[in-house]
Amino acid sequence: MRAADQHSHDPVAIHADLGAIAVSLELSRSTWLVTSLAPGSGEKMSKHSVAGGDIAGLLQRFSQLQDKAERRTGRRVPIIVIQEAGLDGFWIHRVLQSEGIESHVVDAASIATSRRRRRAKTDRIDGEALVRALLAYKRGEPRVCAMVQVPTPDEEDRRRVSRERKTLTAERVEHVNRIKGLLFAQGVEYEPLHRNRRQRLQELHTGDGRPLPEHLMRQISRELDRLELLLEQIKAVEAERDALLATAREASTPTPVAMLLGLKGIGAEFAMVLWSEGLFRAFDNRRQVAAYAGLAPTPWQSGTVDREQGVSKSGNPRLRTTMLQLAWLWLRHQPESAFSRWFHERVSRNGGRLRKTMITALARKLLVALWKYVTAGVVIEGAVLQTA
Repeated sequence: MRAADQHSHDPVAIHADLGAIAVSLELSRSTWLVTSLAPGSGEKMSKHSVAGGDIAGLLQRFSQLQDKAERRTGRRVPIIVIQEAGLDGFWIHRVLQSEGIESHVVDAASIATSRRRRRAKTDRIDGEALVRALLAYKRGEPRVCAMVQVPTPDEEDRRRVSRERKTLTAERVEHVNRIKGLLFAQGVEYEPLHRNRRQRLQELHTGDGRPLPEHLMRQISRELDRLELLLEQIKAVEAERDALLATAREASTPTPVAMLLGLKGIGAEFAMVLWSEGLFRAFDNRRQVAAYAGLAPTPWQSGTVDREQGVSKSGNPRLRTTMLQLAWLWLRHQPESAFSRWFHERVSRNGGRLRKTMITALARKLLVALWKYVTAGVVIEGAVLQTA
């Protein structure tokens, strides 16, 4: 018993039989921590620091790791790199691939961690965890982590249009609400988005009959300057979006965005978001489609407990929000479709309750149906096409 107990406390050897050097990168603005496990080094992981952004120094460190491994094993082994998806984007991944290095980008939330209330977290610990996740992934262990499908530079650049428009629209709402709030405190109702906003501002009086105070007028005038600049920028972004959609429509082969625009109830903005955020990439099955949008169900089963926790919300938030908005509009513009009839039947069965729950389920069904439509040409039952 003593010998068995002693053996249970011995460090477990790491089986790195990949014939390659497993390297993880912990990236920050100041330093990059390089954690590696090479053949012939046993279970010891080496750690080195490289200045943040020094890609030449990183490649030099990789060469030094290969030289050390060659002296131990007598052969030149390749390098496999893993890094977390984050603020650095995908440029490091693309540089490594251009150098002939196998590179992977992992979703950090998919890596298992300790469930203790206070768990230690350092770059050293995270680097080792990434190496272990990479080894398990290369061994073919299922569900050990989720690797990110890196978009091409064109795909990454194309989705900036819809994202910038959303940012500008949110800023427009902030300025409009600020102007309305300033004037409401004076007993005045005012709509800043009307074309005659400047003329209307000069005619306003406070609720007690006084002209608007001088400094308030100047503040609102400056707010209108920023608002009008935002309106011009939104027009410019929408013009870029329409140009992209027009090019896709004129393609010789049917494109996903052109097929989406052919459905009644899907306009230019929805089609652009669906195309650039989700339907540009390949999926193996409908579960992957729903999971990518964060619309997959999350069960909780343990013993006799079996309940649903709702959707996971772990996917693309822009795609998920767009699908929920599209689901409401689908009921209005496609009332005779099979999905709309299914929704109304389920809601009426529950006495008119659970509309929000059912709309989430409708968004998931609709996303899967749109994916089948643009990839395999499966027409949605009862859907109406746009009139010419």
